[in-house]
Amino acid sequence: MTDINAAAAAVDRPLAGQVALVTGASKGIGAATAIALAAAGAHVVLTARTAASLEAVENAIFDAGGSATIAPLDLTQADAIARLGTAIGERWPALDILVLNAAMLGTLAPVPAIDPKEMAAVLTLNISAQAALIAAFDPMLRKSKRARVIGMTSSVGRKPRAYWGLYGASKAAFETIVSAYGDEMEHISQIRTAILDPGATRTDMRRRAYPGEDPKSVKEPRVVADRIVALLTEDFATGHFERVA
Repeated sequence: MTDINAAAAAVDRPLAGQVALVTGASKGIGAATAIALAAAGAHVVLTARTAASLEAVENAIFDAGGSATIAPLDLTQADAIARLGTAIGERWPALDILVLNAAMLGTLAPVPAIDPKEMAAVLTLNISAQAALIAAFDPMLRKSKRARVIGMTSSVGRKPRAYWGLYGASKAAFETIVSAYGDEMEHISQIRTAILDPGATRTDMRRRAYPGEDPKSVKEPRVVADRIVALLTEDFATGHFERVA
């Protein structure tokens, strides 16, 4: 490869040689992010509960010349994350990118009407599973020369809103977990963390939260995905936060 071709490849595929894990990758922002990361050269491990949907995303990546592996699993199952960590660790020496996208909306309701069982389910996926993912992949992230962890949040995690108490509380706690991990790792590793608020985006979660909204009035998931890839190629400081316009 000539120097010119090598330079062009570096620009077109800036994440070449890197391994990425995207949760909630079967649709919406997760699927778009997985496709965008693969287009940038990363090998992407896609995880979500629905195998058929993951296969569709994997096929889209393959058709575009990218590389991917699917890992269908339920992140709320106690041993699922540990199994995933073991499987990925046996195949690759390091994890360079971790995009924590999977989340559950739950029912929008006044705080006194929050169902305890649903609250437990939302907090399990949105907080406990996220902490377990970080714990499971911490050893692989530490082995990366430039590890990056991006957590997807919501504006209600920073500014409480009526009827969004449960989801907002889960996202506030999630941000704290990711940011605390970044602070812990800043001076002892190459791991950097960032929090991204995608803003109004055309997803199934958005449709459930705003059933009367015209989907065409909000941006497509690929806009968020492109910003994630751009952020990963930048030298951001740990603790970075931004909202995608």
